[in-house]
Amino acid sequence: MKVFIENEAGTDQKNLYNEKTLEYKKTVTVSRKYPFPYGFILGTTSEDGDNLDCFLITEKKFKTGDIIECESIGIMEQIEDGKEDHNILAKLVGEGTSIDEKTKEDLTEFVSHVCDHRVGKVVKVGLFLGKQEAEEYISKCLD
Repeated sequence: MKVFIENEAGTDQKNLYNEKTLEYKKTVTVSRKYPFPYGFILGTTSEDGDNLDCFLITEKKFKTGDIIECESIGIMEQIEDGKEDHNILAKLVGEGTSIDEKTKEDLTEFVSHVCDHRVGKVVKVGLFLGKQEAEEYISKCLD
């Protein structure tokens, strides 16, 4: 699968793109720094009408606009304002990355507080599920 990197690890700048045309729209500041490169899976549409969100679990640095070949390793359930908005967790092809407890803690902290600047916004983290569940979810969302 190909992941478009929307936001770089280590920054609190959230870039917004038209996820179907990849046209840049604007940048906003969020309440936490991204722990990993974050973007979306090309050729997918989730229940909210956007592409499937994806964290690339890696120490490597990628720039906004990079398109990276990845493979799924799991899924992090997320509920945003009462609606399902899950995140696929991916790794670089050929890397031996896994989802350890530290990764879960970092993602939970980030997701739970990234929207603290938005009054009334409620984001909750659910379960962390494995590769099979992630692949099934991606299959349901292919364009």
